[in-house]
Amino acid sequence: MNPFDRRRFLQLAGVAGSASVTGTAFAQTASEAIRHEVLEPGPAMPASPSAISFAVIGLDHPHIMSMTAAVQRGGGELVAVLSTNRDGLKDQQLAEFRKRFGAVPEAASEDAILQDRSIQLVVAAPVPDQRAPLGIRVLRTDKDFLCDKPGITSLAQLAAVRKAVRETGRKFAIMYSERLEVPAAVKAGELVQAGAIGKVIQTLNLAPHRLRAASRPAWFFDRQRYGGILTDLGSHQADQFLFYTGSTKAKVLASQAGNLAHPDYPAFEDFGDMLLTGNGGTGYVRVDWFTPDGLATWGDGRLFILGTEGYIELRKYIDPVGRQGTNHLLIVDRKEARYMDCSRLDLPFGRQFVADIAHRTMTAQDQDGALLAAELVLKAQKGATRP
Repeated sequence: MNPFDRRRFLQLAGVAGSASVTGTAFAQTASEAIRHEVLEPGPAMPASPSAISFAVIGLDHPHIMSMTAAVQRGGGELVAVLSTNRDGLKDQQLAEFRKRFGAVPEAASEDAILQDRSIQLVVAAPVPDQRAPLGIRVLRTDKDFLCDKPGITSLAQLAAVRKAVRETGRKFAIMYSERLEVPAAVKAGELVQAGAIGKVIQTLNLAPHRLRAASRPAWFFDRQRYGGILTDLGSHQADQFLFYTGSTKAKVLASQAGNLAHPDYPAFEDFGDMLLTGNGGTGYVRVDWFTPDGLATWGDGRLFILGTEGYIELRKYIDPVGRQGTNHLLIVDRKEARYMDCSRLDLPFGRQFVADIAHRTMTAQDQDGALLAAELVLKAQKGATRP
């Protein structure tokens, strides 16, 4: 080692040594500069005064539980349920649903629900490739439709859905729950719309999930049934990209999808990502089925929203080595850094959606935006290369 390099090495070592001694103090000082807030809900908001009657068709995904609860919170009256399962799980599904929602009458058939003029809304979570065809039948009987994501699994289905929406004037809503049913995501939307971080430039979504393969039905591993990982998991993230950037037009710049570690399920995809751009900003999305068993929940979902005057980070479901609980929001602007515990905040979707159905308004979800999110992931899936 020449003398110059040796002297430089010793200088750097000295800096590193002093940092190891004082690093804790630096961290404490930085932590103390962060303002911590536990956000409390505002005054209790009543359910929509215009109650509606709704039925549930399809219990194949457990998301149906939270979807039903959201509509009930909003003032919906649940009047019938129908399991469409063909794999011998019908009785089990009905029992689990009734354990949560009481002795809901079982409909004799899908047609019995569609022909009941007192029912205004159908909420549905059948196998993904059945959702759009069911929704079109619902719209054609002058009812609105709310389904689990992915609501649409092919571009042909998307064209048929848009045609039915245009011709009937009814709602084909998709429950993008990672935004609509997550308090921190709702608060982030309020902050963005208030200009708290300036103009949004980019969203970055990381959405890992736990596989639990043994607990999954056969359709879960069949890309033709669930649409592929970008169509499925990516739909949540495309919705967030459009909403937070305010984009009404968008396209896919690049995408990847593949099965990297599960050869026993050849028609399954465990990893995907995509790069998006719109007339309001850009976005990057990564989705996967690699949540390790050491994590205390199903996935460490993160959202980063970059603005011209600051940024927001959401740790939606867990802060792995930090704060307890869920719904952590961090915001840094030109003045300060703040932490917001959003776990107690209200979820307005159900109330807004019921009111939209009753009054033919469009507050809870923009119809064009919901279908544009579906279009983006379908095109990303179709054009995806193998990672």
